[in-house]
Amino acid sequence: MMLDLQELANGMPAITPAFGAYLAQAGAVCLDSQGHSQGVPLSVQGSYAHNLPVHWPNITNQMLRCLNDPDEATEFGATGIAIMLIKKLIGFVAIQRARKGPGFDYWLGEDDQLLFQKKARLEVSGIRKGEASVVKSRVKKKLSQVTPSGNQGKPAYIVVVEFGQPLAEVRIK
Repeated sequence: MMLDLQELANGMPAITPAFGAYLAQAGAVCLDSQGHSQGVPLSVQGSYAHNLPVHWPNITNQMLRCLNDPDEATEFGATGIAIMLIKKLIGFVAIQRARKGPGFDYWLGEDDQLLFQKKARLEVSGIRKGEASVVKSRVKKKLSQVTPSGNQGKPAYIVVVEFGQPLAEVRIK
């Protein structure tokens, strides 16, 4: 199994091809900024344990200029990796962007189902470079953040991506 960020440019029900390409580019810029090469293994920890090689679009100067804000690049890069991870690990895709307030980012479901067949929630967070304690703290915060929307009866997947290692902590609540 491999994580190819360029697949995001194919789109999903809640990800246009243009936005998917942007997510892939953001992930590429973040991984490149940490000195990683194509095929670097992403250590998946938490509820799942894998080492997945990651591939991404070639970096251009235009991409670097576009994604010059490190916080924004990290947020969108982590979103792209999280969405692809969930697709590879669980088989769910992003079917609808959540509105501000419910404590999560996307509704997840099966690609071939109706849009309103919401199966789970996804909450994403990104860290450009941080120690294990920073990742654990962020996971704990995100687990608390999705609690209020838990009355919807749907599981929540929390994905915290750290680009320095790189690693992704995936938890189910």
